[in-house]
Amino acid sequence: MDVFFLMEMIGTVAFACSGAMVAIEKRLDLLGIIVLGETTAVGGGMIRDIIIGIHPPALFVDPIYVIAAFVSVMVLFVAVKYFYQSADILESPMYEAVLNLLDAIGLGAFTVVGIDTAVGAGFGEYKFLMIFLGVITGVGGGILRDMMAGQTPAVLRKHVYACASIAGAVCYVILMNYTGEGPAMVVSAILVTVIRVLARHYKWNLPRAI
Repeated sequence: MDVFFLMEMIGTVAFACSGAMVAIEKRLDLLGIIVLGETTAVGGGMIRDIIIGIHPPALFVDPIYVIAAFVSVMVLFVAVKYFYQSADILESPMYEAVLNLLDAIGLGAFTVVGIDTAVGAGFGEYKFLMIFLGVITGVGGGILRDMMAGQTPAVLRKHVYACASIAGAVCYVILMNYTGEGPAMVVSAILVTVIRVLARHYKWNLPRAI
């Protein structure tokens, strides 16, 4: 299986579920859950495509990712509604842990997908642009999700969020010259995910003024 497609599907499913979980936490109805799930899953890629001049954005050309996100959201909705009928699940440590893990996986997968898309679009010689597009693909959907949910975007407040994406993007740009794109994608995506998981577990934060 193509590594790029695999990463896109992993990121799509993970982010769709994390967006849906935020919507469920906010007590939104089914439409709201679908909208937040879809936005989280495809929002970052849409922003990336607009920046580099891919019109229409890929999500409108190949609906497989929109469909995958929709199916993921519906499976999660049914699972929560019919198997975890108590609202107490929203307060459980497990719910938050799963949400953060899915968010970390999606961040890692989409960071490397963003860079690979930049390379495929002919921007492989512009290292800073590649890193920027990787990060915006990784965090863009989450920013839109949080804004729509009425909360401060995680990228601005949560345990080393964007920094994990930046670290993975830099790792990919360096590794791809030595290992090729496939291994570089896998290693860098895992690096981002591990940094996010460790940051949450050990509560790593950037310094604040107050």
